[in-house]
Amino acid sequence: MSKRGQGNNDESGGQPAGKRGKALRGRAGRMKNGRGSGRGTSGMTRLWGRHAVEAALKNPNRSHRKLWATREGVESLDGELPSDFNVEWADVADLARLVARDAPHQGLVLECEPLDDIFLSDVLDNDPARPVIVLDQVTDPHNVGAIMRSAAAFNACCIVTQDRHAPPESGTLAKSASGALEVLPWVRVVNLARALEEIAEAGYWRIGLDGEAQGTLAEALPSGPVALVLGAEGDGMRHNIVQHCDAIAKLPISEAMESLNVSNAAAIALYAAATR
Repeated sequence: MSKRGQGNNDESGGQPAGKRGKALRGRAGRMKNGRGSGRGTSGMTRLWGRHAVEAALKNPNRSHRKLWATREGVESLDGELPSDFNVEWADVADLARLVARDAPHQGLVLECEPLDDIFLSDVLDNDPARPVIVLDQVTDPHNVGAIMRSAAAFNACCIVTQDRHAPPESGTLAKSASGALEVLPWVRVVNLARALEEIAEAGYWRIGLDGEAQGTLAEALPSGPVALVLGAEGDGMRHNIVQHCDAIAKLPISEAMESLNVSNAAAIALYAAATR
């Protein structure tokens, strides 16, 4: 993630950036027809790899359709499958045709329903120990999955993305998340700025990460609930998203390195929030 990619430059360096706005009565602009870009045309999600498949099988909120697997793949799972579970035995070459090219399926491919929509107001718990992660147009599924993994590891409250400018629920994302997709609430909204207003009204201090800010994240972190906002690599946060942050801060990386991957920046920010 580049120093600028932590968010657009804001010379206030940790000062409030815009008013919080009025309280929202709605659900952060949720689409009536569900997850939108989060679903494929078939309406099914295909997951692969042991951690992603095992977590999905253990998730009581998942509706499973079919598991293609090798004998070794099933033996690697923690726990036994129900006797009536729909399993189709296959060899490695057969499974390779069901997933993305060169995807490490580890002998397991699961087809299931996408996870149900989650309302932002249902997951904000105002717990200072559980930060919220907000991603502004981070579109790479590997990055989003890796951020989910870190967020789950540091007990984050949820991850919030815009529905049209984030990757859909997919096997690639789930593999990178290594099971976190099934345990971390993922809130997809139509309007990210309105979601940030709702987060503020719930009592969270919103910090946008920008490598060109004057103040550091450690200086900007409050003692209470915090929402960490990260923009896409290169472009950073959009101007309107910056205006919906209470403070802008940077990670104090060495001048010898120009950039950090956005998922690395998120992991460091989550650690900083967890060790306040």
